[in-house]
Amino acid sequence: MELEVAVAKVSKWASSESGDTLEMIERPHGGFSFVLVDGQLSGRAAKAISNLVARKAISELAEGVRDGAAARAAHDYLYAFRGGKVSATLNILSVDMVSRTLVLSRNSHCPAIVITPADELRLLDEPSECIGLRRGTKPQITELPLAAGTVVVVYTDGLATAGRRSGQPFDVPAAVRALLAGEADARQLADGLLAQAVALDNGRPNDDISVLVLRILSRTGDEVRRLSLRVPL
Repeated sequence: MELEVAVAKVSKWASSESGDTLEMIERPHGGFSFVLVDGQLSGRAAKAISNLVARKAISELAEGVRDGAAARAAHDYLYAFRGGKVSATLNILSVDMVSRTLVLSRNSHCPAIVITPADELRLLDEPSECIGLRRGTKPQITELPLAAGTVVVVYTDGLATAGRRSGQPFDVPAAVRALLAGEADARQLADGLLAQAVALDNGRPNDDISVLVLRILSRTGDEVRRLSLRVPL
């Protein structure tokens, strides 16, 4: 099998900086983890919060801590650091080579979307609290078999709320279905969802938007690992 991952991000219109942070790390026993954090509000203050949470989660994962425990540690750290007055949403998406599973840890009101190898769409929308506000907050954990044909889409609330001000709410699952029907790869899926959301906001995003897409593919035989990054400066 092969792993294909793509991310597309954009800041809120007229905001100097995105309040969303994405980090990636190789797991010490094999595999990868992707941490996506949306800090409360937007701009530099939100970025400071999301950076703090992402760094804490990544440091825990780097030491071999399990995903759920890493999410709880990030919550405890933010709760202690800001006295329960600042929140953030936190998603950890991991490819765990020890258990041969995909693990999704959610502290977010935004659902995650899973396309199974049987081409069924699952919406992971169990109630989940953001971190930082209430003592004892825990993540929602979903574990899936590591199988070719699986697609996972994780996003922040800027995507979910796109178009609401103009009375055209974004049907994200339907958009995912349509893009995959056109045989979109991970990059095309992430870019396509972001482009549709920005268009629904009339070219001026009402919130920071981040989209993380992960696909498991059949092996092609190529042993080379590749990572690409494209960021406006």
